Amino acid sequence: MANETHDLNEVKRRMQGAIAVLKTEMSGLRTGRASPHLLDPVQVDAYGSHMPLNQVATVSTPEPRLITVNVWDRSLVHAVEKAIVNSNLGLSPATEGQMLRLRIPELNEERRKELVKVAHKYAETARVAVRHVRRDGMEVLKKLEKDHKISKDDHDRFSADVQKATDQAIHEIDQLLGAKEKEILTV
Repeated sequence: MANETHDLNEVKRRMQGAIAVLKTEMSGLRTGRASPHLLDPVQVDAYGSHMPLNQVATVSTPEPRLITVNVWDRSLVHAVEKAIVNSNLGLSPATEGQMLRLRIPELNEERRKELVKVAHKYAETARVAVRHVRRDGMEVLKKLEKDHKISKDDHDRFSADVQKATDQAIHEIDQLLGAKEKEILTV
């Protein structure tokens, strides 16, 4: 009996993993509002290797439409600048000593609609991942019942638990999508 409960926890953990990926992807969508997470994917050529930007500089948002990058090592300023320009985020740094200023441009209506489509695509990918986890969980339960390791009643009860976890995960994905859509369209 302990194994089945553990299986449900594993199913929930895997579903939360899909949601965590979605949150990361959504935080990377530019909404016209400055966020330090916008620069998370930027890799800098520093000290002979690729390093995340946040390991060579402090990233902050002093204003709603401005990101500042304070590079710790003066010799890396040019590498950081180059990494930001090459990141395809559409940002052009204005450099003053070791400080880079990134103005976040206004989004036009067409770009907002594109971003909403991308957000929907991310959400659908997360929903599909959750459904795959559900299917795997249900298959395990069928096999356990077939092998007489759990009763029909247990199978039904555990199936209901897996379905409930699925419904909760899908609901959370829909809430994340709704919030992101509102953020994109009302900046």
